Amino acid sequence: MAGLNKVMLIGRIGKDPETFIFDDGTKKISFSLATTESYRDRTTNEWKDQTEWHNIVGYRYLAEKTIAKGDLIYIEGKIKNRKYTDKDGVDKYINEILAEKIHLLAKPQGGDSSASSYDQRNHQESNTPAPDNSSAAAPSIEDDLPF
Repeated sequence: MAGLNKVMLIGRIGKDPETFIFDDGTKKISFSLATTESYRDRTTNEWKDQTEWHNIVGYRYLAEKTIAKGDLIYIEGKIKNRKYTDKDGVDKYINEILAEKIHLLAKPQGGDSSASSYDQRNHQESNTPAPDNSSAAAPSIEDDLPF
């Protein structure tokens, strides 16, 4: 039986993507992506957020996408592990998501108002901005991001 290596993520870009062009003309894009899961704490009944950071890389036509820091995007791809040697000669290991599809879902608030927003707690999309959940009991996704 064959294995399956499939990843689907929805999250916000943590910093502006970096683009690199190899000698043969192949383009590479790389950036960090924050995914946040929300859950209700059983003891306090308050909303808690848990954020994970992912290293995303894409090649060829994906490197031509117009995406920026703060954009909400959908990524489909696979997990890749690679080893490299740093400048001090120490072996390092990195886990990356090799993107096969990148779709822009929404610009940050104050950007394109026609973009749809994704309300993670209600698991639905709407054309209206998500309600402000920035109270102490329910911090918003943006509160956990470094931008």
